[in-house]
Amino acid sequence: MKARSKWLMISVGLGMLLNPLNSSMVSVAIPRLQNVFQLDFTVISWIIFSFYIASAISNPVAGKASDLFGRRRIFLTGLMVSLAASLLAPLSPNFGWLIVFRIVQSIGTSMMISVGMAIIRIHIKESQATALSVLTIFQSGSAALGPFIGGFLIHWWDWPAIFFVNIPFVVASFLFSWRFIPGDEMPTSVASSMSLRKWLNLIDAPGILLFTLGLTPLLVGFMSVKSSGHFSLTYVMIGLIGLVILGAFIRHEFNTASPFIPLRTFAKYPEITWVNVEFMIVNVIFYALFFGIPSYLQTVRHVSEFDTGMLMLSLGLCSLVASPLAGRWIDKSGPRPALLTAATLMTLGSVWIVTLNPASSVIHVCLALAAFGISNGLNSVGMQAALFRSSPKEIIGVASGLFSTSRNLGAILSSLLIGIVIGGKFSFGGFRLLGVILAVIALSLVLMSWRRRKSGQLQKAGSHSN
Repeated sequence: MKARSKWLMISVGLGMLLNPLNSSMVSVAIPRLQNVFQLDFTVISWIIFSFYIASAISNPVAGKASDLFGRRRIFLTGLMVSLAASLLAPLSPNFGWLIVFRIVQSIGTSMMISVGMAIIRIHIKESQATALSVLTIFQSGSAALGPFIGGFLIHWWDWPAIFFVNIPFVVASFLFSWRFIPGDEMPTSVASSMSLRKWLNLIDAPGILLFTLGLTPLLVGFMSVKSSGHFSLTYVMIGLIGLVILGAFIRHEFNTASPFIPLRTFAKYPEITWVNVEFMIVNVIFYALFFGIPSYLQTVRHVSEFDTGMLMLSLGLCSLVASPLAGRWIDKSGPRPALLTAATLMTLGSVWIVTLNPASSVIHVCLALAAFGISNGLNSVGMQAALFRSSPKEIIGVASGLFSTSRNLGAILSSLLIGIVIGGKFSFGGFRLLGVILAVIALSLVLMSWRRRKSGQLQKAGSHSN
């Protein structure tokens, strides 16, 4: 691989790691934020929840914007937005403003996630699989190491440090990207000459609005449910309104010429649908434990933020080791065996969580984290490989955007699950129940992966016989 291609990968990778890094660092900050702002667990979980809602909406929007204004320009703009959010979030006068800056941060980092993969696929012609696996390591590694970094920073400099730490990554990525990302071939004058109405139709502004107005109240309604089982009629009505608006969104997407989320693509290429469904389920399991274990360690075991980060490091290291090994395995055997193994490890890890008690040894926790770390490395590479194998080249950009949205929806559902099962105050009983639910979900994923692997083997055997 040429030296310029390597520098291009570093430039893009430094920007793309910001989204998963910031989504994971906050996991060890939740108990600290509860104390600082004097809010319960359900309200504080909006620091997670809002980030993923904004990412789910921003990913496909940024992808479309890059087609109009150029990928290099959108990537650099995302870096500047991220820098502004990282500087302003620590100055938040209250929790409401912190959520606002967290959303801004999510939008900026999502711009780089959506565009970075396309930049690599367009400008690196040789060893593309290697380049994509390197970006996967940037993303999965930063997500896995986030709790360790966050715990270290909070221990020494308090919660604002998890925002300030972004600044050197942003500056380095901006300088490298300015130097090594080639200019876009398509003239940006095409987009600038459009009328506002035509531009809004092209990015499907009505669809974006319907998706946002439908998803947000639906999730707010779910988040109001406590583990006690009490429902508020007001929030039930809000949730139903969200469902109605999402129904209107689905109808709009099938009828518009340039959909925000091309639902017809799912029907035309069913394999893409299955990959996204599996990826969403994987992220429900992973992020539920990813955010649940630090709270268990700090609230039940009274472990410090720093020590929690150190323990979570076992997840990060296992993920980093597993990712390159997964790439080699998948090159030889395809993605399905690796994905089946990952699902099995997630099931075992979830069952292991159920066996924990308030006096469980640190080794027990580390074993569960190791299982999830290895499965994360296998899933990160395996799911992406499955996506590329099932997606025709002409829609690979759309498929990548939907893939990122599936990750975000999985993370959103995980925070919903945590809020519903655990409720307003973290409890060990709620945490154990969470483990039981995740074990059931993981087992269903094992069965799904096994059946799809067997189906693939039968199809392959049939093609050989013909």
